[in-house]
Amino acid sequence: MSGEQFADLLAAAFLLTGSALTLAAGIGVLRFPNLLARMHAGAKPQVLGVLLALAGLALRVRSASVSATLALIAIFQLLTAPVSAHIVARAGYRTGKIQPDMLVHDELTADLEAATAGGDQSP
Repeated sequence: MSGEQFADLLAAAFLLTGSALTLAAGIGVLRFPNLLARMHAGAKPQVLGVLLALAGLALRVRSASVSATLALIAIFQLLTAPVSAHIVARAGYRTGKIQPDMLVHDELTADLEAATAGGDQSP
């Protein structure tokens, strides 16, 4: 087996695995019962699925300019997915979409109470 054939086989494996993970993330977002579970399904496997698909595409195309563009897309994905998941979680918490009894440790309530107490004081 030549190097190009091995790269094509590896690219196919990455693309199929990435597609399966992205599909699983989509199904999880639709099927999971609450916001935290849906947020987890939308962030974790989706990011890995996209990264595997980008790696598979880079292996298949074998172009330096395309690979550089794909690397930038991967970096952008790694930077934005955790931030967006965090924002969704905080928004869900503040609007009452998250059940407090499902949380193991609730640091946000203490932070919100401290911020509210500090904001009510006049200088």
